[in-house]
Amino acid sequence: MASEPSPENLPQLAVTGSTGGLGGMVARQLSADGTAQRLLARDPSRAPQLDNAPALACSYGDAAAAEQALAGAKLLFMVSAAETEDRVQQHYAFIDAAVRAGVEHVVYTSFYGAAPDATFTLARDHFATEQHIRASGMGFTFLRDNFYLDFLPLLADGGGVIRGPAGNGAFSGVAREDVARSAVAVLRDPAIHRGMTYNLTGPEELTLSQAAAVMTAGTGRTISYEPETLQEAYASRASYGAPDWQLDAWVSTYTAMAAGHMAGVSPDVHGLTGQDPISLAEFLTRTQL
Repeated sequence: MASEPSPENLPQLAVTGSTGGLGGMVARQLSADGTAQRLLARDPSRAPQLDNAPALACSYGDAAAAEQALAGAKLLFMVSAAETEDRVQQHYAFIDAAVRAGVEHVVYTSFYGAAPDATFTLARDHFATEQHIRASGMGFTFLRDNFYLDFLPLLADGGGVIRGPAGNGAFSGVAREDVARSAVAVLRDPAIHRGMTYNLTGPEELTLSQAAAVMTAGTGRTISYEPETLQEAYASRASYGAPDWQLDAWVSTYTAMAAGHMAGVSPDVHGLTGQDPISLAEFLTRTQL
């Protein structure tokens, strides 16, 4: 049985999240470019099979395993952990492990408008993570993603209705593909992006009513938006049996739109990739091909 490679023989770029959507896109694009990487995954057997991309066992909450998996790595692509009540604590443990392992630069997927008092509750978690990375002494680049266009069709219920307290507030949704391409651009030449924060948006602002119209035209399925009051939003989601923090996250996605905190079009996707970001209509066309 072959022994695992020693840290000095592993690629110096570590990529998390390769078993998921965004991290998987990044890993495959890097591999297509011939970039060597190590893939960190809770279950290495689920990591994509790519050239020069050994998979190592690692979870954010297991500091010892994380430190071992990161040993010898200098550059880290850190996809935010799955939504859990203790996600910030998991992030802190992983960041601290990265410091002990000698990582020099972290590229972290944050959220648009991350702030300690953000309306969208999970954006507060991202801000806390950003601050911990800043305090760690490692170099950093933050990719603050707007709402994923990929998730937008999933907001509609079986009858094609999107319900939430977003009012007429707009968002500037970004395709996950654009986030991946932006991340790869940073990872190719991290030194010039050190200390930078990029806002990753699509090319347009849309209200949920406008987005519903675009999705209706693009999918052939009738989709509409029905505003809810805050009380109605919590009541309509109570049947899922989710914990309070999760309900707050779901509802505040919409209230952040209503407050204008997801609006605004950024030039950063084009600046990083040299390509215009994908619109909702284009995204729908691509996903149906």
